[in-house]
Amino acid sequence: MRAARRADRGCLDRALDRRRGTRGRTRVETLVSRRFVLLDRDGTLNEDRPDSVKTPDELVMIPGAAEAVARLTGAGVPVAVVTNQANIGRGVIDEAMLSRIHDKLRREIARSGGRLDAILFCPDHPERATERRKPGSGMLREALESFGVEPGDALLIGDSLKDLEAGARLGCRRALVRTGKGRATEREGVPPSLAPVAVYDDLAAAVEAILEGAP
Repeated sequence: MRAARRADRGCLDRALDRRRGTRGRTRVETLVSRRFVLLDRDGTLNEDRPDSVKTPDELVMIPGAAEAVARLTGAGVPVAVVTNQANIGRGVIDEAMLSRIHDKLRREIARSGGRLDAILFCPDHPERATERRKPGSGMLREALESFGVEPGDALLIGDSLKDLEAGARLGCRRALVRTGKGRATEREGVPPSLAPVAVYDDLAAAVEAILEGAP
């Protein structure tokens, strides 16, 4: 876990350097103050797989997701990915392979003109989970502290209850997308304790609403 956090640190440092040049251009919206967006990975940015993404070739972007990140980048909104990656804890892949997968994710987004300002991952096995693993809020807290953002100024977008629970524990605003596990999550019902939760068809629709100032 310590090695994973060192790898994240370099990404976060580079992102902070870029953010200093855009701080003054950030505009407040009603859904979220647009200072910071936290994204789940599988099922939100890329297609969810029952056996998880194990190689770069298995990472397939959800249509419109890369362009949605590009719109946030163009608006000066920092974006961080917070993702559970239990395949490391299970011994299915190692951190070097995950780095290759994330390199592809960055390339796909960069091709559309977007940027991920940070990628944080939790390698914990589900049976030996720390607070970093969602629904714990550890990764989210690390990201917000690194960028100097208050929880209430951040929006967490994901496709599962674990994502929503992690955001709620920290006090982030929350949005559910219907991609990945999202439709099943919506169908099964979101507990009142997690409300309010905005629901959108996909990341592109969520970003459209954010930039239009949806209530």
